[in-house]
Amino acid sequence: MKKFLLIFLFIIILVPIIVGAAGLVPCGGAGETSCNFDMFIVLAKNVIDFLIFVLAMPLAAILFAYAGFLLLTSGGSTEKVTKAKHIFWNVLLGFILALCAWLIVMTILKALGVDDAYSLLSD
Repeated sequence: MKKFLLIFLFIIILVPIIVGAAGLVPCGGAGETSCNFDMFIVLAKNVIDFLIFVLAMPLAAILFAYAGFLLLTSGGSTEKVTKAKHIFWNVLLGFILALCAWLIVMTILKALGVDDAYSLLSD
């Protein structure tokens, strides 16, 4: 029953996010420009922005909240406090690493001439 509940919650959370990813491809639709290398670069930017700002940020917030919940409900147990701190620091380091990678990729895209490489929202 627990596995079914976890899978159900996972689907409920991710299905709207996956459907929202439909706007990532900037070309090839009816009446739009043809796909070329420039559109491939824009697609890469859109995918990276989607992964960082639509998936990673909410996931990091959920894990920070979970670590805080563990810390508050530890009841003085050093094992639970250590686990909560470990989760907190892993999430923080992982998120900082993801943002640094995003900054490096966006800098490369800007150097290659992608307009609006630093915009957080893709049109």
